[in-house]
Amino acid sequence: MIDVELTVADTQPAPAHPAGLAAVSRAVIATAAYVISNVQRAVVGEENFRTARDNAWDAMLADRARNQARADLSREVAALVARRAPGSRRLQASSSR
Repeated sequence: MIDVELTVADTQPAPAHPAGLAAVSRAVIATAAYVISNVQRAVVGEENFRTARDNAWDAMLADRARNQARADLSREVAALVARRAPGSRRLQASSSR
């Protein structure tokens, strides 16, 4: 039989509030973002202030427009190919004579 003895050391609890450079930098960045957004609101006006929702909506509309343009172009190319296909076959047939 093997006797094993385990010793458990008491750990010190983590501080309730994070301290140090990381906490200070987060506070500085949050304050800077707040100041910048308030300055932007004051300069451009509340009605022209861009939000993440506005940016996402505009991006979605741009994606829809690009997809629609791509689909329109694909349909036009398919129509051109369908119209020219019989004529190109005749040219191949006539050139082989």
